[in-house]
Parts: sequence; C-alpha cells; structure tokens
Amino acid sequence: MQLWVGLGNPGQQYAMHRHNVGFMAVDTIAEVHGFGPEQKKFSGLLREGRIGPEKILLLKPSTFMNESGRSVAAALRFYKLPVDALTVFHDELDLAPFKVKVRVGGGLAGHNGLRSIDRHLGPDFRRVRLGIGHPGHKERVHGHVLGNFAKAEQDDLIEMLGAVASEADWLAKGDDARFMSDVALRQQR
Repeated sequence: MQLWVGLGNPGQQYAMHRHNVGFMAVDTIAEVHGFGPEQKKFSGLLREGRIGPEKILLLKPSTFMNESGRSVAAALRFYKLPVDALTVFHDELDLAPFKVKVRVGGGLAGHNGLRSIDRHLGPDFRRVRLGIGHPGHKERVHGHVLGNFAKAEQDDLIEMLGAVASEADWLAKGDDARFMSDVALRQQR
C-alpha cells in the first residue's frame, strides 16, 4: 500500500492557485483511475483505489499548507506505513512551468508544506515536483504562488495533469525515471 499526498490549501477560493497544483494532480489521478469517493479522515480528504496491482491512498490535507505534516503523519501511522511508502505532489518554483521531476529527499526550497512534512517525518520521502516557474524577483513569489493559473496556461496545466495521471502506473511501480520520461514525451505531443 502507498500513500500519495497532494499539497494545497482547502477552500474554493484557493482551488486554481499555483500552490494547489498538488491537489489538482491527485484529483486527476483519482478520476483517471476510478478511485472511490472522498472520505473525511486524518484532517483531510482520503480516496482509495488501485493503479495496476498497487493499492493507493490519495490524501489531500485540509489543514492548510503549513500544517500538512500533521495530516500526513496521522495517515502513515494509522496504516502502519513506512516513510518510503509516501509520495508528495507539490508545486515547485525552481522548475519551469509544467515540467515534472521526481526525487527522494532533498531540500525544502522554502515550501511550507514540505517543511511541515519534514518536521513530522524527516526529509526522506518521494516528491513529485510540479513546475510553476519563478516570477523572477523574490518579492513577487508570494503573489505568484498564491495566484491563479492564467487563462493562457490552462491548456498546458490540463496537459501536465493528464500526463501525470496517465503515467501514474510507473510511479506506483517505483520506476521514477520511466514516469518522468513518459510524462515528458506526452507533453511533447
């Protein structure tokens, strides 16, 4: 069993923020792979399903970004899962818009959701980094991250989310390199 967590802030007013692309990713995976309905658990919304033979739990913490670790740690403890069963989908300023990279561990790059999970579980969890690009100046980061995707970005956003969901089998199997490669190929079409 694996726990896949999408990071974001709860509430309709945040739904299209760049900071919520992690929520968007797990919602798309749930739809594409026919996951069950959302249930309120672990201070979040949980859906259960399968990707290939793998049982996957999808969690969207309802704690706001800076307390995500509390929700994630509670779910891991309840299911008695090790940290290496955890995958976190999150926005990444240091990646070009709509690029997708996977890594285990690493820095927190000022991301409050990652910082919270690190505080509860340590840094050694798998991250699916969803590029939102950097606005160019440090002073503009807050507004960029907490701003909606532009209308001109909608097609690229939908394409990225669809590619991530369509290639999720590779993530479930633990083949991160193949996942990244196949997502990139789908985005070139």
